[in-house]
Amino acid sequence: MKEKLQVLWRTNSKAWVTRQFFIEWMNIVFGPSVKKYLIDDGLPLKCVLLLDNAPAHHPDLEDDLLDEFKFIKIVYLPSNTTSTLQPMDQQVISNFKKLFTKHLFKRCFEVTENTSLTLREFWKNHYNIVICLKLIDIAWQGVTKRTLNSAWRKLWPDVLKREGFEGFEPIEEEIISLGRSMGLEVDEADVADLIEDFFKFLMSTIEEF
Repeated sequence: MKEKLQVLWRTNSKAWVTRQFFIEWMNIVFGPSVKKYLIDDGLPLKCVLLLDNAPAHHPDLEDDLLDEFKFIKIVYLPSNTTSTLQPMDQQVISNFKKLFTKHLFKRCFEVTENTSLTLREFWKNHYNIVICLKLIDIAWQGVTKRTLNSAWRKLWPDVLKREGFEGFEPIEEEIISLGRSMGLEVDEADVADLIEDFFKFLMSTIEEF
């Protein structure tokens, strides 16, 4: 079944990305995808992969790239600059988590709305790793180019000013509305906890699978 999920599937008891996993991802997923994109769009084979200093991001990663992907240049962010510079920490991950939670609530509502199913029965019988991956895909597609561009606002604020960035669109209200439709008492203060709880549940689901 795992081979049919159309994702690069690897497991680690600590749910961490290891150096070996990251090398496989570069050569099996990232490299071929970037090369196809550049060729299809008639662009030169040039690419910069910007990384932080996570343990899996070894300083000699370029040596592990296959010859056909040597056009990829790996650049590392300076140490201890994550909170200021790292793009994914500038609301992108938070935005994705909120979108995932919204679509999870939406699916739960759609399944239970016209049935006698309880929320517990939904989790037990109508939610699995395949559905989870589909929701991840839907949520990621919902992360807009504007959100991704805005991730650079602390590093390159002048660009965002020229583009007229107005901030991130609120998603919490949709989550609250869906939650209340299912009889849950949630408010803005609860949303952050719910999102973190769902992602802990997501990780445990994947690990058990």
